Amino acid sequence: PPFPFVLGAELAGRISQDSPIPAGCPYKRGDRVFGAGQGSYADKVACSWQQLLPVPRNLSFRQASGLFVTWPTSYEALTGRAQLKAGEWCLVHAGAGGVGLCAIQIAKALGAKVIATASTPEKLEICTKYGKADHAIDYSKGGWQQQVLKITGGKGVDVIYDPVGLIKDSLKCIAWKGRALVVGFAGGQIEKLPLNLVLLKNISIVGIHWGAYAKFDKGRQKEVWADLFALLESSRLQPVVYNERFTLEQISEALGALEKRKTWGKAVLTVREEDAQARL
Repeated sequence: PPFPFVLGAELAGRISQDSPIPAGCPYKRGDRVFGAGQGSYADKVACSWQQLLPVPRNLSFRQASGLFVTWPTSYEALTGRAQLKAGEWCLVHAGAGGVGLCAIQIAKALGAKVIATASTPEKLEICTKYGKADHAIDYSKGGWQQQVLKITGGKGVDVIYDPVGLIKDSLKCIAWKGRALVVGFAGGQIEKLPLNLVLLKNISIVGIHWGAYAKFDKGRQKEVWADLFALLESSRLQPVVYNERFTLEQISEALGALEKRKTWGKAVLTVREEDAQARL
C-alpha cells in the first residue's frame, strides 16, 4: 500500500470534538462509538460513519473495541447459516480465541449444549470460565473425536463451528443432518473434503463471510445487530478481553503475543485511560 500506512481496523472511542459531522450522520461530537476504520492503531482515525455503531450502555471501550467483526460473524454463522436450535450439540473449535468465545456464548444463549476445543489447559479453562462451555477437550491430542462421541452419547454434534481448518477431522463426530460451518483457516491450510461423507451422513458444509453482507444483504446486517444489541445490553453476552493490557507504544509486544498464541479472547491496545479509547 502507499505510505504513510497505519495498521489496525477495529476500534472504539469517542467522536472527536473537532470532527466534521457529515450530512445524515446520526452521531454527534463526544458520542461513544465502535466500528472499523483503516489505521486504528493511532490517537485518531478517520472512518466512515456507516462503519460505526453506538457502544452498548453496559460495555467499556475495551469490550466494545472487538465487537464489530467477530460477534456478528459468529451470530450469523450459528443462527442464519447453521440454524442452531435449543437442545442441539455445538462443537466450537479454538474456543478460547476471539471468534471462538463469541460462538460459545452465543450458542449457550440460544440454548445449545457446547463442546469447546483448545490446545492448552489454560485455554480449556477459559472456554468454560468465560464462555460457559459445557465441556472442553484438547484437540491437539489424537482421538479427540471419540471424546465428542462419548459426550454426545454416540450421536455426534449437530453443528461444527470451525475457524481453524478442522472440518475434515470433525466429520468423524458429526451427527446425521449435521451442519459444518467454515469460518476460517487459522491453521494455515485450506482443506480438501471427502464429499462421500457429506453424502453418506446427509450433512451440510456451510460458509460464512460476514464482510460480504454489506454488499449482498444489508437487511440481514441490521437484523443481526439488533439481536446482538439486545443480548449484549441484557448481559446475556459478555465480550471477553485478554487480561494483559497493552498501550499503543507496546503494539509490537501485543502482535508478538498474538503470533505466539499467548492471548485469548480479544487482545486490545489502549490509547489512553478514560475507560479508554481502544484499538484491536
